[in-house]
Amino acid sequence: MDVKAAPNGVATIEDRILRITGYYGYYPGYSSQRSVSRSSVTRCKPGANCPSTRSGISRQLSPLSVAEDSAAPILELQSRSPSGICRHSRVERQIRSGEEGTQTHTENNSQENQSQTRCQSCTSTFLKVVWGFLIILSVSSSWVGTTQIVKITYKNFDYPFFMTWFSTNWNIMFFPVYYSGHLATAQEKQSPIKKFRECSRIFGEDGLTLKLFLKRTAPFSILWTLTNYLYLLALKKLTATDVSALFCCNKAFVFLLSWIVLKERFMGVRIVAAIMAITGIVMMAYADGFHGDSIIGVAYAVGSASTSALYKVLFKMFLGSANFGEAAHFISTLGFFNLIFISFTPVILYFTKVEYWSPFSAVPWGYLCGVAGLWLAFNILVNVGVVLTYPILISIGTVLSVPGNAAVDLLKHEVIFSVVRLGATIIICTGFLLMLLPEEWDEITLRFINSLKEKKSEDHAEDITDSSVHTRSRSRANGTVSIPLA
Repeated sequence: MDVKAAPNGVATIEDRILRITGYYGYYPGYSSQRSVSRSSVTRCKPGANCPSTRSGISRQLSPLSVAEDSAAPILELQSRSPSGICRHSRVERQIRSGEEGTQTHTENNSQENQSQTRCQSCTSTFLKVVWGFLIILSVSSSWVGTTQIVKITYKNFDYPFFMTWFSTNWNIMFFPVYYSGHLATAQEKQSPIKKFRECSRIFGEDGLTLKLFLKRTAPFSILWTLTNYLYLLALKKLTATDVSALFCCNKAFVFLLSWIVLKERFMGVRIVAAIMAITGIVMMAYADGFHGDSIIGVAYAVGSASTSALYKVLFKMFLGSANFGEAAHFISTLGFFNLIFISFTPVILYFTKVEYWSPFSAVPWGYLCGVAGLWLAFNILVNVGVVLTYPILISIGTVLSVPGNAAVDLLKHEVIFSVVRLGATIIICTGFLLMLLPEEWDEITLRFINSLKEKKSEDHAEDITDSSVHTRSRSRANGTVSIPLA
């Protein structure tokens, strides 16, 4: 017996049960239509003409007849056939497995890309460190070689300005060396004239003109000549170790001039380094007393460091930063200016017998070419090193020339270093290293200390956790339970 429709819209008790239990084939009016279909089947007698019986039964029993428009996307869920349910679950599993496979493939690709990026960064860092190590050795060796060969040359040829002029002329070869490297390494090779014009942009957008050649090159050429000439004069009065140590003070002078002229950031640690450099200078001058050749040699070395610092500050002020090609172009231009406009100076010194030698066959051309070649190699290595590795390593290579010269002086020339000179050298080198600290050195140091503290606390917490787990496992093994105290 069928139950009439209830006020809440559910036709029978069977509909309520199917609705509550969430039966897959349930749809509103399911039980009533089922009873109708039963009655229609019952009324159709065997042998009678019932053309629409089979179709009526199939349509009434199928949920598609009622929910065809409203529930088309979920036909598989409304089918009462168990095979339909299995097919649907199988399709869902395939879709989910496909999505999981896609996500896994994407994650694997991202992990591979991250690992490749890390490997590339590690490789580039390793190559920079290797190049830096090689350039440190090359820079310090070239500077030590230059200083020591000058000392040897002075035994037979004591004319520092001619040596300075001759060595500066070799700067002309800087740009040809750079262009040879460009031809060997660049994929798109340029003609020499085109490359020369491209690198001449350091003088301005119009390139190198006669006015700019005289205006920009003349002061830097004079400072270059003064720096080298005073350095060679200092080598006549002092040992190579003392002169190379005093020349390291140019880093402190660069900071002071940049702070005054360029209005750069004030740093307390660099002021301390500058004070240490000045203290070392005073101690070096006091080593043999404030008289004789010692004080004159210290004055020459400090003057060479001062002109070098002025050269660097003016270069930064008027020309800014330069890449390797522009630096090669500029130094070659200095060599041309030296050859054209400063050649009269050694001629005047020769005829005034200030620097007079006779005959020309007595000139040690081998030593002079060695000094000039090592000086050119030093300048090339300094500019190449900035491109291939970290600039701080170039400065470290310069300061390492001090112990290099000390080793040569001690082993070959048997120089005995006094305590005062040794202390002055150590103070100056320490101040030079303090100058190499970055501007954010204090923040970097604090972050490093905090990271060490956090790592230490994490390790301590892990040790406590491991010890507690070990204690619990031992208690369980012994049949006891450890109860932590509140």
